[in-house]
Amino acid sequence: MNKGFFITVEGGEGAGKTTVLDQIEAQLKQDGYDTIRTREPGGIRIAEQIRTVILDVTHTEMDSRTEALLYAAARRQHLVEKVIPALEQGKMVLCDRFIDSSLAYQGYARGIGFDEVRTINEFAIEGYLPDLTLFFDVDPEVGIQRIHQDQDREINRLDQEKMNFHERVRKGYSKVMDVYPERIKRINANQAINEVFVEAMKEINHFVGSRLN
Repeated sequence: MNKGFFITVEGGEGAGKTTVLDQIEAQLKQDGYDTIRTREPGGIRIAEQIRTVILDVTHTEMDSRTEALLYAAARRQHLVEKVIPALEQGKMVLCDRFIDSSLAYQGYARGIGFDEVRTINEFAIEGYLPDLTLFFDVDPEVGIQRIHQDQDREINRLDQEKMNFHERVRKGYSKVMDVYPERIKRINANQAINEVFVEAMKEINHFVGSRLN
């Protein structure tokens, strides 16, 4: 049995990841791929409980290194319990966020240190990097405006950060792209959702086609 494909989607707050992932998942299943969808932090019981701790709006006293370690812990459990077994079964795994979020948010935007955060996450993932990552690049002002307009969206602790934090997150993702240029593909997320979907599917189809041929 062939190993499956591990595809992740990244981006700042309000980039439209969840909405476009709905469309991507539906399209891939329609195309006949055995696809599972998951998210970080979360995806399985233990990691979802850690997610609740991390994103609780009342946990304003949380230390940045504590935050980074909690993300890495949730990532480890999610990986071994859900992602790796699915890949070994030949499934296509779609994940909303993975290691790149920690590098951009905690490593760069929080100022902990890019290399320091990469080290603790390398310990957590044991070499299981995504095969393809789509970075939904959105202007922070556009992303935050979308959040405020979406009445159904859950507001979490990161949404309450000031604009300069979200600007640093975007710069952090730029650094991540410099480190992993072959794996990460930039998607213009300032576009309408359907245009973002079309651009994302183009990258996925190109990647899958190159691997299967």
